[in-house]
Amino acid sequence: MVHEIPCWYMRGGTSKGPFFLASDLPADKALRDAVILQVMGSPDTRQIDGLGGATSLTSKVGVLSLPTDGAADLDFLFGQVGIDEASVDTTPNCGNMLAAALPAAIEAGLLRADDGHTTRRVRTVNTGVIAEITIDTPARKPVYDGDAHIDGVPRPAAPVRCGFLDTEGSVSGSLLPTGNVRDTIDGIDVTLIDNGMPVMIIAAEAVGISGYESRDELNANQALKARIEKLRLVAGPLMNLGDVTKKPIPKITLVARARAGGALCTRTFIPHDCHAAIGVLGAVTVATAAVLPGSVAYDAAETSAGDTRTLSIEHPSGEFSVEVGMEGDRVVRAALLRTARLLMRGTVPVSPDTWLGPGA
Repeated sequence: MVHEIPCWYMRGGTSKGPFFLASDLPADKALRDAVILQVMGSPDTRQIDGLGGATSLTSKVGVLSLPTDGAADLDFLFGQVGIDEASVDTTPNCGNMLAAALPAAIEAGLLRADDGHTTRRVRTVNTGVIAEITIDTPARKPVYDGDAHIDGVPRPAAPVRCGFLDTEGSVSGSLLPTGNVRDTIDGIDVTLIDNGMPVMIIAAEAVGISGYESRDELNANQALKARIEKLRLVAGPLMNLGDVTKKPIPKITLVARARAGGALCTRTFIPHDCHAAIGVLGAVTVATAAVLPGSVAYDAAETSAGDTRTLSIEHPSGEFSVEVGMEGDRVVRAALLRTARLLMRGTVPVSPDTWLGPGA
């Protein structure tokens, strides 16, 4: 008999995917991942037989549960689902899907909303990072229509305010896992940094491009992609990530001087295709590097002074503003604005063979 799993399909920032309650999925990790792969239609480059959108930004899932340790109000497990391979990677963070976690939890009845605005501490289980998320909840229900606009999403929506603390070394163990602001790999200067997302930052001109190319131009540049992937494979062990051949981290961000009034222009690979924008925690990490003297990003950045600085990170489809709080040269907090929307609620069927597992 086909098993039906409750599902809330959400857009979070510039990503989207289904959210599930942990209690509705198998407790066994291998079986849980098999269920998720069938739901998303992986492996298949079109994900034609599932809910996946056949791009890295639309092949994501969230799993929600209530913490028992009192450290947060909601636990959010993020899964980056492989498209042409059978993988569910729960190593990295995803700030875009995080923006949808609180409204999804309220929609699912896991949390109760306050009247007017609801603020809860949401922990990304993958790395332990906790964010304070605030959403509008008139009449104790999430609203999705509003005037907040983020580049990469065609229509305005209600704001999702995200505040991050203690994101240093989220996966790598420290802000600068090599202990250096700048390293050299194969003759190329790089900054290896993790303030919520492990990122290898490279000056665009160092790999023979301007940094202002379109996403399509960069995706068609096979020589460039091969070169930066070679650098990434070396960077992985240096960042305490081990063999990253089949991992989506570290991301690669190519930087150049801003040309639309921002702090910095970026082109980010995640890791093999150019991002249409830039990820939430990737933007936080790049903004951190931009105010870190000696980093590759610092050389290209135009930033203001002061304990609180707003950095506009330019990307292929617009810009992403990150507010950073400083203590000396150190970023101690980051805040940003996202939007989210419920796209569908219902159930998704899973075949008996998958649900029951091998040998059932």
